[in-house]
Amino acid sequence: MKKSAYKIHIIGAGVSGLIAAQILENHGYRPIIIEASNSVGGRVKTDLINEYQLDHGFQVLLTSYPAAQKYLNYDALELQELLPGAIIFKNGKPQTIGDPLRTISFLLPTLFSNVGSFSDKIKIVKLNALLKKKSLPEIFKADEKSTLQYLKDFGFSDDIIQTFFKPFFSGIFLEANLETSSRMFEFVYKMFGDGLAVIPKNGIQEISNQLKNNLKTTQFQFNSPVKEVKNNQIILQDGTLFKNHFTIIATEANNLVANLKSQETEWKSCDTLYFETKSKSIQQPIIGLIADEKSLINNIFYHTSTKTASKGTQELLSVTIVKEHNLEEAQLIKKVTADLKKYCSISEATFLKRYQIKKALPKLNNLQYEISSTETKLTSSIFLAGDVLLNGSLNAAMISGERAAMAIIQTLEDGFIVDELS
Repeated sequence: MKKSAYKIHIIGAGVSGLIAAQILENHGYRPIIIEASNSVGGRVKTDLINEYQLDHGFQVLLTSYPAAQKYLNYDALELQELLPGAIIFKNGKPQTIGDPLRTISFLLPTLFSNVGSFSDKIKIVKLNALLKKKSLPEIFKADEKSTLQYLKDFGFSDDIIQTFFKPFFSGIFLEANLETSSRMFEFVYKMFGDGLAVIPKNGIQEISNQLKNNLKTTQFQFNSPVKEVKNNQIILQDGTLFKNHFTIIATEANNLVANLKSQETEWKSCDTLYFETKSKSIQQPIIGLIADEKSLINNIFYHTSTKTASKGTQELLSVTIVKEHNLEEAQLIKKVTADLKKYCSISEATFLKRYQIKKALPKLNNLQYEISSTETKLTSSIFLAGDVLLNGSLNAAMISGERAAMAIIQTLEDGFIVDELS
């Protein structure tokens, strides 16, 4: 049978699914992507509201991700750099801290800030040096503990944990207590140290769009939610049935496959609210962290502090919330608006849109960096992809998509016999 004759379906047009399609194309196959929504991207999406680019949650790309370097054309993305530091709002006053080795203007503000002790600052230098030398396989083979315990064991003071590490990494891990694995902490910290945090000029969805535009022979079927996946068979919610040779499930699989019903993935959630403001309280492209425990807000960022392809008439501010709450939307907007004024001295913020992201990151234990192709195989014809297999990152999503596609290719190259589809 010719390679182009094999029916290979990929469920989910997120990053994992798009990478899987690219690998299959590279080897001469012509996959079909089935997507529940009307566009590619999964969690990596951007909307245009009032000419402002609103990413689905505050997201950055870390340029040091090995898989991103492999699959993305950084120049074409017109990446906008964030400064390697943070503005910390503590007791109503902003303080700047950052990496003076990379941005010299951070040297004096960091040295003279009262965020952490001098001993804490020495320990940060030691942590930087330690993780610079540590390989990614070494990081993911290390014993796991909570990030909070890791920081305490390293000797950091409660003050710098509460003032810097908690607000910064809570915004990345999407949980307020730093319960996330120390492997993820070391991985993310190393990636920040080895590269830059960036946002594409067209918004975070430009990553997904670029991956889609790289595809030449892949077919897309949008607005097609899947109900069930069986061996050599996909059933849509509307009852449509597709017969195929192989399926890659590049989305949550437990609701689609009968024997996975009991293996439900736990998810971390967050809220991102966007506001329009007349001016910026932070002029540079740098994240603002709210260190006060009583604040509902975790971090803020002015997206108009970077170049954007589309820009409204004023300034665009995103506010991220990772703490659990039971507020209705009107109450939430009121609380966030009050917190912006109290902790960040930001007033006259006009609400634009809320993104309540219930499945923002998978909640995982025993985090891994790598997965073998054979480990993606669920049955003789069903394969799995997605960051849920490894760790909650764009890098992991790409690796898992690649491995699932390679598993199908290897299966066929090993002489696996498939039947002609009737």
